[in-house]
Amino acid sequence: MFAAVADTGSFTAAAEALSLSKAKVSKAVSRLEMELGTVLFHRTSRRLSLSAAGRSLVDHARRIRMDGEAAVEAARDEAVLLSGTVRIAVPMSFGLRAVAPLVAQFMAQHPGILIDMHLSDARVDLVDEGFDLALRIAVLPDSSLRAIRLRTVQLYIIASSAYCAKHGTPRHPSELDAHKAVHYANSAQPGVWPVTGPEGARVLARPSAALIVNNADAALPAVLDGQCMAALPDFFCEEGVASGELVRLLPEWRFEPSTLSIVTPPSPHRPARVDALIAWLRKGLQAE
Repeated sequence: MFAAVADTGSFTAAAEALSLSKAKVSKAVSRLEMELGTVLFHRTSRRLSLSAAGRSLVDHARRIRMDGEAAVEAARDEAVLLSGTVRIAVPMSFGLRAVAPLVAQFMAQHPGILIDMHLSDARVDLVDEGFDLALRIAVLPDSSLRAIRLRTVQLYIIASSAYCAKHGTPRHPSELDAHKAVHYANSAQPGVWPVTGPEGARVLARPSAALIVNNADAALPAVLDGQCMAALPDFFCEEGVASGELVRLLPEWRFEPSTLSIVTPPSPHRPARVDALIAWLRKGLQAE
């Protein structure tokens, strides 16, 4: 504001150039003078001129203004050009199975965009850790983050046919407590399976722990080997169920469904490259 007043020769002209009120510009310059402990302009009813302190400061102020304008223009260009880096956080197993192939296709379509993909089942803080977006499979709590819901995700209780042959096939969730299962360490209550029946009956099953993991891929070998059962997301085990490699137990009893969502920071403004990736992921992951 000081540089604009110096260049235009008046507070009124500077306010018009900056699309601000004259009072706001005048107050800002007065605050600057108070902070510096000196007068920057000589003011009369007919004329405004730089003081000695103002003349020593004005070149620095002009450079600051020019740097700021250049930075804004660079940010505008970056926002509309399909180039630059997009940082994305993805759950490990889902990322390897579903997201990595989509990212490879996206790269072929947009060679100017660098995807920085972090795969982890741990929840990340998008703002603090500088992520442009994250994919989450959860019942999302209320927050300032923006969420694009893609599809529901259901947990299946699964086991191998060998496990069922050896230990029996449970007919009711109350029987699960006598069985061994994989406990998922990242759940709110590891080892507790809240399921609801077709008539609304609710049971909290507590199978004993045979294995504790923080990633679904680590659970599957023990299940396939007949050591235990597990509760795994539908996308993870539908193929095994279809092939007969896995048995879905108690299909009429359901967990509360989670949601697969794209989550972004609170700001409504996103670079075009981020919007391009979001659109690509929505097309590839959204339930038809």
